[in-house]
Amino acid sequence: MSWKQTYERWVNAPFLDEELQDLLNEMEGNEKALEDCFYKNLEFGTGGMRGEIGVGTNRMNVYTVRKASEGLARFIELYGEDAKKRGVAIAYDSRHKSPEFAMEAAKTLATHGIQTYVFEELRPTPELSFAVRELNAFSGIVVTASHNPPEYNGYKVYGEDGGQLPPKEADMVIEKVNEVENELEIIVESEEALKAKGLIRMIGAEMDEKYVERLKTISVNPELATEMGEELKIVFTPLHGTSNKPVRQALQALGYTNVTVVTEQELPDPNFSTVKSPNPEEHEAFELAIRYGQEIDADLLVATDPDADRLGIAVKDLEGEYTVLTGNQTGALFLEYLLSQKKEKGVLPANGVVLKTIVTSEIGRAIAKAYGLDTIDTLTGFKFIGEKIKEYETTGQYVFQFGYEESYGYLIGDFVRDKDAVQASIFGVEVAAYYKKRGMTLYEGLMEVFEKYGFYREGLKSLTLKGKDGAEQIAALLTSFRNDSPAAFGEYAVAISEDYKTSIRTEDGKTEDILLPKSNVLKYYLEDGSWVCLRPSGTEPKVKFYFGVKGTSLADSQQKLEQVSAAFMEKVNDSLLKKA
Repeated sequence: MSWKQTYERWVNAPFLDEELQDLLNEMEGNEKALEDCFYKNLEFGTGGMRGEIGVGTNRMNVYTVRKASEGLARFIELYGEDAKKRGVAIAYDSRHKSPEFAMEAAKTLATHGIQTYVFEELRPTPELSFAVRELNAFSGIVVTASHNPPEYNGYKVYGEDGGQLPPKEADMVIEKVNEVENELEIIVESEEALKAKGLIRMIGAEMDEKYVERLKTISVNPELATEMGEELKIVFTPLHGTSNKPVRQALQALGYTNVTVVTEQELPDPNFSTVKSPNPEEHEAFELAIRYGQEIDADLLVATDPDADRLGIAVKDLEGEYTVLTGNQTGALFLEYLLSQKKEKGVLPANGVVLKTIVTSEIGRAIAKAYGLDTIDTLTGFKFIGEKIKEYETTGQYVFQFGYEESYGYLIGDFVRDKDAVQASIFGVEVAAYYKKRGMTLYEGLMEVFEKYGFYREGLKSLTLKGKDGAEQIAALLTSFRNDSPAAFGEYAVAISEDYKTSIRTEDGKTEDILLPKSNVLKYYLEDGSWVCLRPSGTEPKVKFYFGVKGTSLADSQQKLEQVSAAFMEKVNDSLLKKA
């Protein structure tokens, strides 16, 4: 069916949502805009779906949410009445249409006789993961677009372990979603009728209390709060998202009381009006927090993204200026503290394991090795870390200790099976308290870690290429690198190449299999030990380029990083120009 035929189907729909009908009327005659709205179905991938809010099959709206939920309902029905009774927990963030989309998902599922549990107001993504496990639900949904711009929303599906669906189950849901031929014909019962039947139940405070109680268990040295809880000065911003209440409740419960909240960013705001991007990876997001920090001479600045699965922290550097740590640097600090303290207390298991992604710093492997632990790499995406936790829980091969990814995602306690910025916030406060007790800033603690393991440095660049044309450019770029594998980037010769789509690793002309799920990712290890990686984003219209080096000092590693990234991006630009 052509996009025009799909468009006509919507135009002629007898009961189209009034707001969407108005949008269609406004766009009449604008063929380019209409084509982008209707040329494809909003892709439901292994992580769910994400897209701009609006009218059409390629947008987030009540009908595409119903279609996704209809597919999930059909998937659940494959597992029988018990799965339907166990049901689905549903949470949502502070974005435009999030409450409406969450209830629309609940109504679609409940119309199939599937029990649903809907949070009464916005909640962090990790609390949804916790709730799935606590309720023994069969599945979970979070309506969120994480840190995307305000015009976006999304829909993520979770399995019964509280982790995002692994590839096999995700493919089954995708198949069921794709079986739905006409999203406009899905019939749902009213919210009132389904609540009266008990198929939609609202949840809230009781689950919050259970979550906070479990959050308290991740503290390695709870006595630090007694000693430093009033002295340690913390500035916290939820960046207009979902973490305001749980982070403050958990810190209070542990005994960290000197917390100043960034007032302008405290309350939910779907427009994220005080920031260019509500993403703690972006240093600009800390602008207000830094002002607050300067006013009160704060030890630590903490920021979480809107759905509270990513954490960023800023600390004073050696010149007394606040600097935002990278996800890799924060992960290194967390890991060194966690393992050193567990070893000191005699509670570090011999078969403990650290889980990280293929684009996360190698310093994590070095730290784990120093404490006798193995490090396992996964594909990018925390669902793969969650999948490994479940596997080792079943086999007993390893005992999970810590999981993280470079994009500011961390997990300490496995009562949640997704990255958890609420956990990470309170853990980061404890690490800061530990160093402050030693008379050190967190930045000085990081330098101590570097002195011990080496000056690792990582970088990330990306190209945003929107729409149909952009998707084609990204695909062509990956194909170009795959078909003409580079022998060098500038003066840096390639020693090893890895193609995760073909699952082949090549070194000195010899190949071996990569024992990970297939993914459209390319990674190159250079002769000096540096590495580069390119992968399309699974949630945004962009392609990302990752870099990692190890130097003899901060300056040396920074210089090497700049040289490697510049040489690589030159190759990228050459490839794009050839395809233009």
